[in-house]
Amino acid sequence: MCSAAESQPWMLCPQCDLMVKLPDVPQGSRASCPRCHTVLTANWPEPRKRPTGYALAALFMLLLANLFPFITMKVAGFSSQISLLQIPQVMVSEDYSSLATLFLVFVQAIPALCMLTIILLVNRIPMPPSLRLGLARILFQLRSWGMAEIFMAGVLVSFVKLMAYGDIGLETSFWPWCLFCLLQLRAFQCVDRRWLWNQLAPMPPLPHAPEKGVSGLEQGMRSCPCCTAILAADHPDCPRCGVVAAARRRHSLQWTLALLFTSLMIYIPANLLPIMVTETLGTPYPSNIMAGVILLWSDGSYPVALVIFIASIMVPSLKMLAIGWLCWNASGRGQRDSERMHLIYEVVEFVGRWSMIDVFVIAVLSALVRMGQLMNVYPATGALLFALVVILTMIAAMTFDPRLTWDRVREHTTKEPRLDGK
Repeated sequence: MCSAAESQPWMLCPQCDLMVKLPDVPQGSRASCPRCHTVLTANWPEPRKRPTGYALAALFMLLLANLFPFITMKVAGFSSQISLLQIPQVMVSEDYSSLATLFLVFVQAIPALCMLTIILLVNRIPMPPSLRLGLARILFQLRSWGMAEIFMAGVLVSFVKLMAYGDIGLETSFWPWCLFCLLQLRAFQCVDRRWLWNQLAPMPPLPHAPEKGVSGLEQGMRSCPCCTAILAADHPDCPRCGVVAAARRRHSLQWTLALLFTSLMIYIPANLLPIMVTETLGTPYPSNIMAGVILLWSDGSYPVALVIFIASIMVPSLKMLAIGWLCWNASGRGQRDSERMHLIYEVVEFVGRWSMIDVFVIAVLSALVRMGQLMNVYPATGALLFALVVILTMIAAMTFDPRLTWDRVREHTTKEPRLDGK
């Protein structure tokens, strides 16, 4: 068994399972896997001060954004003003508490919790060891579920829709919210997972001497999915973070396919049922996703119509098709094109959250367009179903084990990790 000190330069790529010996990474640079080009680690200057500063500033901007009005709309002498906290209140009043919960959790609670967790962990704030490890375990998992910037994109799309009906005014909290979106992204970017875990707990010793450029599974080793520690393949418990896992995610393909088929069944009614109801002079006009795209296109709002069509129609459809293709390939039936499958997986992971734009557009419209008998906008059943489709496809992508697409690749590589400046 190798010592803990000898474990430090070694790492198994979390995406392709290649054993890599990390070089000395210069400050301001990052090391990438020589086979799949996944970023393995980064050496940020001032690794404590930078994320702390960005996270504190982000939390302050979030507080300001919730204290003041967000948007104002004026139509034919009527005026409507909302704050961020009024958006879930309106949805609760319309008996859509589920959508209000999704907004509060994904847009406000998760980003705020992540910023607070970064501050606590990088600065070694005194706390029980079990709490510290628990926060570190969930930090990078929560990152995928924070949707503050996606809500911001939904707000911008809703502006284009509303400009056809009246005047839109940006109120005090709009600019702090924009800064919050940028700062929380930057805070996450400045925290390297490997560096953070090395600060929290020592790296466990290697089971035996590793061989560079060979799959970990071929050497009887596995990588901890949480803290990146290298463990024996038959050892389920990680001594550093306490996560229990197998060499490959158990029943990964079965879980992914089950979630995929479920999302596909929900996706059909989500597109057929009304996603939004516009009430004008007391007459309701329900519309589904495609009807909204057609209406925007007929009104001449071609860029917004394309954004909604791509995010709400094309992306979910192609994402479900891509997940099915990944499962087909990983099961051994497809061609041995691991690099292409890895690229598809990265695209699926990146674009998955952005389909929530349409749901957030409806949230903004339903909260802002409250003009008495003149005009009102309400969410409909299709919005909730569509949000469930997005969530299920995101979970399906997370349950898929990307290393399965590389397990059939037996050629070894002697290339060194690539160093890139940030």
